[in-house]
Amino acid sequence: MTTKSQAVLNWIDERFPLTSSIKGHLTEYYAPKNFNFWYFFGSLALLVLVIQILTGIFLVMHYKPDASLNAAGVPVAFASVEYIMREVPGGWLIRYLHSTGASAFFIVVYLHMFRGLLYGSYRKPRELIWIFGTLIFLVLMAEAFMGYLLPWGQMSFWGAQVIVNLFSAIPVIGPDLSLVIRGDFVVSDATLNRFFSFHVIAVPLVLIGLVAAHIIALHEVGSNNPDGVEIKKKKDANGIPLDGIPFHPYYTVKDIVGVVAFLFFFSAVVFFAPEGGGYFLEFNNFIPADPLKTPPHIAPVWYFTPFYSILRAVTYPLFGLDAKFWGVVAMGASVVIIAFLPWLDRSPVKSVRYKGPIFKIALVIFVICFFILGYLGVLPPTPGRTLVSQICSVLYFAFFLLMPWYSKLDKCKAEPERVNFK
Repeated sequence: MTTKSQAVLNWIDERFPLTSSIKGHLTEYYAPKNFNFWYFFGSLALLVLVIQILTGIFLVMHYKPDASLNAAGVPVAFASVEYIMREVPGGWLIRYLHSTGASAFFIVVYLHMFRGLLYGSYRKPRELIWIFGTLIFLVLMAEAFMGYLLPWGQMSFWGAQVIVNLFSAIPVIGPDLSLVIRGDFVVSDATLNRFFSFHVIAVPLVLIGLVAAHIIALHEVGSNNPDGVEIKKKKDANGIPLDGIPFHPYYTVKDIVGVVAFLFFFSAVVFFAPEGGGYFLEFNNFIPADPLKTPPHIAPVWYFTPFYSILRAVTYPLFGLDAKFWGVVAMGASVVIIAFLPWLDRSPVKSVRYKGPIFKIALVIFVICFFILGYLGVLPPTPGRTLVSQICSVLYFAFFLLMPWYSKLDKCKAEPERVNFK
């Protein structure tokens, strides 16, 4: 560096920890040298978050959260989305980047969570990282649900009507809670404005804060790796992990490769199939919301459908409370139970590479059930489909609730002392 640039940097460092932050989180943050394909998805999730924020800013410039009808008899909110798509220069691209980005966000997050299951990234000392991750997932679901109402199409309107009405099943506080969420006795202009303010301001702030906490906690204890070896236990004379390499430039360059590959597929979807066959943008949502005309089948977007199937799988009342209430409880529990994985897994090893056949079979069954539940959630219920969803729901919860026992019984291999590349 030149003398002047060094002087400027020193001036900044005296007032802001710039150099120390770069060293602590990039150039002198040592990550395991055996990261593989599965470790792309953390950085990709951060990339998609940035895409959503930037595209959201441009959409807010032209979107109007108003449920009243314009001169053509179309809701103003719906008409403003059409205006963005047809009249704003590049508006169609911004809107498709945002809508496709929502699905991409969940795809990346689901794969990121699956990597955690594979390699035991929730185990000690990373329990807090996992809890922050689960909270990010919950907040992300809330953000996506509120954003889904904003186009004010048929599925937006009726999907919100169904989901918000579920809260009324909670004893005592349910009806009042639904009223508070809607801001009215029915989904209306008050609901639209309420959801808009939360989607644009409140929830993103919480999401960004949780992401920051997630990354800070990760860099405090260090990253996990496919072997489950704690690299901080083996250091050289200078205190550098023997099995670690600086995150920058080695993994920043590697992540750029992942980003380019991701953007290739992401752009292909945005330009050639932004509706995703009706899964990313449902066809009913291109019809203005009509409170007097109910769609023949109401279902949430694909990334909610596994949990929606669990809700519909509960069909019997219990303890004097109707099935609707227990369905809401089961749906909520199916997400919250993920946070307890650090204490449910009693295996002596972290990584699936060294776990025995019981865990591997249980994980395969869990993934299959998750896909089946997701598929059934987009279909109208029938007695046969309900039975299948009930079986898959039981297996879903069994994966977590039986883990303290089968993870102990499993015959595991010994973890290596050092990371290896075999």
